[in-house]
Amino acid sequence: MNIGQAAQASGVSAKMIRYYESIGLVPAPGRRESGYRDYGHADLHRLAFIRHARDLGFSLERIRVLLALWSDADRSNAEVKALALGHVRELETRAHQLQEMADALRRLAGACEGDGRPDCPIITSLESGAGLPTVSAAPARARH
Repeated sequence: MNIGQAAQASGVSAKMIRYYESIGLVPAPGRRESGYRDYGHADLHRLAFIRHARDLGFSLERIRVLLALWSDADRSNAEVKALALGHVRELETRAHQLQEMADALRRLAGACEGDGRPDCPIITSLESGAGLPTVSAAPARARH
């Protein structure tokens, strides 16, 4: 199947499939005589694995490790479990940070009269940093 069909079947966009190929997460597929990529069942299975891992918030580097473990018949499930539990701890930390950010914004919005005047505690806090949580970086997640 071509990349559009593979994208539809796997739930991974064609753009992300090309990106995963460019970083070596997915091996380059065979090519037809026309030069178009030709994806098979194994490619779709790998793309679905990646999509599911991304849906759980795993980083590309951790997905690379998971893919290596997936293809290793002699893998240790203890290693997979440790990787998953480490990810759980990171997710819990990020969830706590997100809750702190939401609480701070809720407080700032509550302090804002919203009456059209130029005085704005939200802008003042963004300018000074007063009343804001100290989070090093907001979590960001690329979509597939």
